[in-house]
Amino acid sequence: MKCSFRSAGQQASTEGVLRWSRFSHWALLLFLALSALPVKAADSAQAPEIESVDVNGRSVPFRDKENVNLGPSAQNVRFLFGWNTNDAKPPLRMRYLLGGYEDTWHEARSDMSLNVRFCNAAGDQISQSIYAVSGESTGWTGSLKTSSLTHRRETLVVPPQAARLLIVISSAGPPDTVGIYVVANLVVSKSSGKTPGIVILQSPFEAEHTDPTNEDLPADWIRDGIRPSMARVVKFGQDPQTKAFAIVDEDRNGHAEWHNVLVSAPAVMPGDTLVVEWNEMYSVGSGNFHEVVYSSLPANHYKFRVRGYDVMGQPTGAEAAVSVFVPEPFWKTPWFWGIAVVAITAAIMGISRYFVWHRMRREMVRLKQQRELEQERLRIAHDIHDDLGARITQISLLSAMSQSNTAFPEKARSDFDKVSKMSRDLVLALYETVWAVNPENDNLEALGNYVCQMVKQLCENTSLRCRFYVRDLPVEVQVSSQTRHNISMAIKEAVHNIIKHSKSPEIIIHMEFADGVLNASVQDSGSGFAAGAKGSGHGLSNMKQRLEKIGGTCAVESVPGQGTTVRMRLHIPPVVVHA
Repeated sequence: MKCSFRSAGQQASTEGVLRWSRFSHWALLLFLALSALPVKAADSAQAPEIESVDVNGRSVPFRDKENVNLGPSAQNVRFLFGWNTNDAKPPLRMRYLLGGYEDTWHEARSDMSLNVRFCNAAGDQISQSIYAVSGESTGWTGSLKTSSLTHRRETLVVPPQAARLLIVISSAGPPDTVGIYVVANLVVSKSSGKTPGIVILQSPFEAEHTDPTNEDLPADWIRDGIRPSMARVVKFGQDPQTKAFAIVDEDRNGHAEWHNVLVSAPAVMPGDTLVVEWNEMYSVGSGNFHEVVYSSLPANHYKFRVRGYDVMGQPTGAEAAVSVFVPEPFWKTPWFWGIAVVAITAAIMGISRYFVWHRMRREMVRLKQQRELEQERLRIAHDIHDDLGARITQISLLSAMSQSNTAFPEKARSDFDKVSKMSRDLVLALYETVWAVNPENDNLEALGNYVCQMVKQLCENTSLRCRFYVRDLPVEVQVSSQTRHNISMAIKEAVHNIIKHSKSPEIIIHMEFADGVLNASVQDSGSGFAAGAKGSGHGLSNMKQRLEKIGGTCAVESVPGQGTTVRMRLHIPPVVVHA
């Protein structure tokens, strides 16, 4: 049997190990829990920020909106954007693009420069020539290894009082200038015509191939500016790489410079012609808040995008965007044109219906007046026929009875005979008046019947034969009482002339209506007359005047010994009688 014994120190050591083991266990669990939490890198670039959207000076709310309505015919649309000052490392440069309106990314203009300064013997600057660069050079890829240089050559004349020449490579343009500007192979020479110039200043790196991180300054050159550290010596190209001056400006509020030392600066003489040559590459932009204004945007959907870029002009992946749209003006929208078409159609229909109603109303008023007039004419015709006709007939009968009364002397009976004949003539004239006034006769059929009856009565006591060729004249075609009266009187005049002068054995009457034209003719086969004979006394002018009065024509054709034909022509619109 074995027994185990521990001292007090050994027991304390064992307890300490146990406590440390428990602490390590809980520390490991806490570390694992913290490791599972998302970690935000301290130097990760955050998205740029769009501050405001304005239209015609009026701010448009756009936060938490997928699509912002700028209103129709948007004018002076302004986007204000910059960086979020709370970000640990916001984008250094920003470019913008309005998708749907343009295809090229834009950046606010800033510039760096190579300056040629002339100083007098006291070291005071008396003149300066600035050769600025902005944007990105041709062949810039964002990398010093793969980007290509651009050659530049400038000629200038040394001004009066100049004694020394300084070359200054600077980012001291606008205060917010950021980016990189590389100057290599710098050579300044005095021009002497056709012979090669004398080199008075040359880049100190022409024969050097050292590490660009070497802190040793090139001989006779110094850094300057608010942030001299941004003036650097860089290596570019591949196999072999070459050193060059560079300004890598990462400060929105500072600048840096490279320039040669004044005390060792090359001496120049006023009037000398200098040739400055160098190779350069650059990517220069602005690092401040920016705004862009579009004077007018047509109707469309747009997306305004802002991207963050680093000092080398490479995108950081940070971006801000807002979608906006400009709707069509209401007068260009389909629904407006639909409503406009409906409204115009309704207006046309309403106006048409109004004019139709107005025309119908006027026609009704005209018909009412015509009916009242016809009723008045009919009343007059009845009164003449019933009252005046009866009285004249009574006078004719009494005259006839008195003529046969032997108690009256021969002279009185002869007068009664004249009165009787005059009464009969008056009855005929009265009949003609009643026929002309009666509205029931205002049609072509009644006119044809009356003409035939009238001619027959005129020829009743003569040896003339009457031949009538009257086609079916439509009863539905109306003619006014004035038209009927003038036509009948013209035909009557023609018949009277035949009875009195023609010595014709017959009279031929033609009447027909076709294509809205009434043609009537009175023909005989008598003696005729010469058309140019004077004093014929045939009353032809009366017939022509009657037809002209109602818009018709009358032509007389006569050949001596072969008879005479009177032709009448009148256009009558086929007005249908309203029921």
